[in-house]
Amino acid sequence: MGRKRTGKRKHIYGILAGLIFSLIFGCSTVQTDRFSADLKNAADLYANGDFENSLRINQSIFSRCDHKTPCDQALFNMGLIYASRNNSRKDYRKSRTMFQRVIREYPESPLVAQSRTWVGVLSVIERSKEADIEIEQTKKKLTR
Repeated sequence: MGRKRTGKRKHIYGILAGLIFSLIFGCSTVQTDRFSADLKNAADLYANGDFENSLRINQSIFSRCDHKTPCDQALFNMGLIYASRNNSRKDYRKSRTMFQRVIREYPESPLVAQSRTWVGVLSVIERSKEADIEIEQTKKKLTR
């Protein structure tokens, strides 16, 4: 009634599955390595005071990472850049927003604890600035 099958198709399917698997995970490894190189470059720029280019690289990483592993690091880095006292374009509100996004969007990230600390510190800074403004306004009213 016909020949007995030898199972060659099973081997071909196994090889094809292995190739697809290696292509998918091989590409993601290359992508992860690319993000690592970009993160290191951004960190080096930050350390040298080039906040604008460091921010640009972190924004690029965030736009390409599709809400996966390096996105939390990129957001955290952007928060640090906006909070840096040496940054002429520092913006504590943007910084706090970045840290809050790390907490909200990546609750399993190891950066959540540090982000919570930063949110607290930045909130205190903003409240003290508001208090200083109120004191100045009160002084102006009293001197009139």
